[in-house]
Amino acid sequence: MDRTIHVILKPLRRFAIQKTNASLLLFVATVLAMVLANSPWAHAYHQLLAFPVDLQAWTFNFFAHQGEPMSMLAFVNDALMAVFFFVIGLEIKQEILIGELCSMRKALLPVIAACGGMIVPVVCYMLVCSSAPEVQGAAIPMATDIAFALAVLGLLGKRVPLSMRIFLTALAVVDDIGGIIIIALFYSGRIAFEPLVISVVILALLYAGGKLRVNNSWFYYVAGFVVWLLFLESGVHPTIAGVLVAFTVPARPVVKLDDFMCDMTGYLNMLDYTEVRQSKKAAVLTPTQIQVLNNIHALADRTISPLQSIADKLHPMVNYVILPLFAFVNAGVTFGDIQLQSLLNVPLAIFAGLFVGKTLGIFSFSYLFIKTRLATMPAGMTKRTLFGVSMLGGIGFTVALFIANLSFGADLPNGADLLNQAKLGVFVGSFVSGLCGYLILKRMLPAISPQTRFSADSPSCLSE
Repeated sequence: MDRTIHVILKPLRRFAIQKTNASLLLFVATVLAMVLANSPWAHAYHQLLAFPVDLQAWTFNFFAHQGEPMSMLAFVNDALMAVFFFVIGLEIKQEILIGELCSMRKALLPVIAACGGMIVPVVCYMLVCSSAPEVQGAAIPMATDIAFALAVLGLLGKRVPLSMRIFLTALAVVDDIGGIIIIALFYSGRIAFEPLVISVVILALLYAGGKLRVNNSWFYYVAGFVVWLLFLESGVHPTIAGVLVAFTVPARPVVKLDDFMCDMTGYLNMLDYTEVRQSKKAAVLTPTQIQVLNNIHALADRTISPLQSIADKLHPMVNYVILPLFAFVNAGVTFGDIQLQSLLNVPLAIFAGLFVGKTLGIFSFSYLFIKTRLATMPAGMTKRTLFGVSMLGGIGFTVALFIANLSFGADLPNGADLLNQAKLGVFVGSFVSGLCGYLILKRMLPAISPQTRFSADSPSCLSE
């Protein structure tokens, strides 16, 4: 018994003592929300979620919907999460242009796997819950949380082949595309066409700006915010605006890297360090040197594409602010409100979708497709490790919670109870999928020999 407990707790302990990362922060925010929601401070926690966000310029409130200020919960889910989906859109565009989805041959297996990982979970959910209003949550177990899934994979260190990380990443990207399509089709309200038409015109201008090599990030930020406001008024879910704006951001830099290197050689030759007046307390450059360094800085900026530059700037804010805040405002499951009989309803359906549906869907679709010889097993992976990584696909946290909020809104008579049950299902299904996937891969992946570990960790003599 003690050995079993040790085996279960070991990955959690290892995860906890690792260097702080975005996944750990997300985990802490989730636990904190659940603790507060079931503590004497629960009322204050729910008051914070209902707190109105009021940012006005004259009489215009930037974060209002239908004339009412957004609550903190709505602000995070509809406004801040649009930034998250904007970054997701940038990553999807990059994968389509030059990554694992850039060719049919590369994309085929992850696309097929993702299709299985979206179809089978919905079927599993509907086998448990097929009547209204519970059936509205059928899309919840479709999503894979790439941050948590890769974090669990990272616990296995260098034993994980690169092909497995690439397969899981590409699979999650296709999953995100499926989730975005589902949100756009099934979770939008009545469509108001006037703001939608204006937003399409602005998106066309953004696309034209990209073609004309407009490199200024603020061009995309400001126009993107206007598109988000228009989507909010149109009835189409505003997070979709983030994805559409991302697709207009150019992925090609103004200056090519080889041209940058040639220009840099000329600039470096102009920097005569003997002209610097310096002491232990100060250094004074000449006006020419200052101008040369400013030119180098501007040249470097134009050598990075707007797509990569914006993604690089927004990643810290998304990973360390937006996603933990999203977890904090959405993860407050109230356990006292959950009846024993209700566990066999929405929580069981989501658990079955994530743990059973995701695993079977990803594995069976991938394996059968490989058997047809239309695709090959990724290098370094076997049938058993494919099963383990398929189980990691059942970690569906961020987007699953997001879709749960859309599925069981306040407009339903018992929406709050169903949402509470859905959150519990997401947590349990994700935790069990992650733990079981980790244990299977830990057993199935080949161990690294001391010689391999030494050669991997030590710098090459040739590089010195």
